[in-house]
Amino acid sequence: MVSDFHIFLRLALSVVLSGLIGLERQIHRRTAGLRTHIMVSLGSCLIMLTSMYVFDIYKNIVALDPARIAAGVITGIGFLGAGAIMRERERESVKGLTTAASLWVVAGLGLAIGCGFYSAAFFTTVLALIVLFFLRFIETMILGKK
Repeated sequence: MVSDFHIFLRLALSVVLSGLIGLERQIHRRTAGLRTHIMVSLGSCLIMLTSMYVFDIYKNIVALDPARIAAGVITGIGFLGAGAIMRERERESVKGLTTAASLWVVAGLGLAIGCGFYSAAFFTTVLALIVLFFLRFIETMILGKK
């Protein structure tokens, strides 16, 4: 069983790491910014911790798969991400795909942190920030996108 200290540490870490990604979205004035990203990751982390807790309680009583609850998080985030995607009629373009994808990533961060997979969570955060900050710069320089 995970100690209270580790539960609090995991929840706080999910706030910090997802906050870094949410801050980038906030800086670029996206609809889902800092608070939304933090809430998605924090909720995912809590759900993973709850899943592990339930598994630990009932492991000798009934066969349980703690990954099933986590799979539900990923499905549910798809609906939230769909709400972040907007179609612009005048330009016939779609906006919000990157924000929707970043929400999906922070949900994964919350799940990873919740089960104690810290190294993957840290490295994923670094990679996501590289994609969001630096690839935007490269797109602007090479492709002239804004």
